[in-house]
Amino acid sequence: MSDLSSPMRGVLRFEAVLVLILSVVIYHGQHYSWGLFAACFLIPDISFLAYALGKKAGAIGYNIAHSYIGPALCGLVFAGTQQPHWLMAALIWGAHIGFDRTLGYGLKYVSGFADTHLGRLGRKPQR
Repeated sequence: MSDLSSPMRGVLRFEAVLVLILSVVIYHGQHYSWGLFAACFLIPDISFLAYALGKKAGAIGYNIAHSYIGPALCGLVFAGTQQPHWLMAALIWGAHIGFDRTLGYGLKYVSGFADTHLGRLGRKPQR
């Protein structure tokens, strides 16, 4: 598991805030449906169901749904096709990931849900 220093964790969370804001600003600028945004925003969290199959399957499922690779690929498909649903998917998905990372929910290690690339979830042990 990663043990990030506070400054590094802060940089990664700030980066996530910027992804969230940029995704929302572009989405707004395209005049897409906010109802659709709300309806689709939590779709990546369906990946939690993979944890029913164990920690390893859960981490893999979660990480596939919460990596910026998926939204980036959707953006590339949009760039090639100019079909707006690809950009909508990229922006909603990217906003979701940015939101989660802002809250400290990073990519998961197979050791457990609380072990993330942003550090361990939960309160720090008191000394």
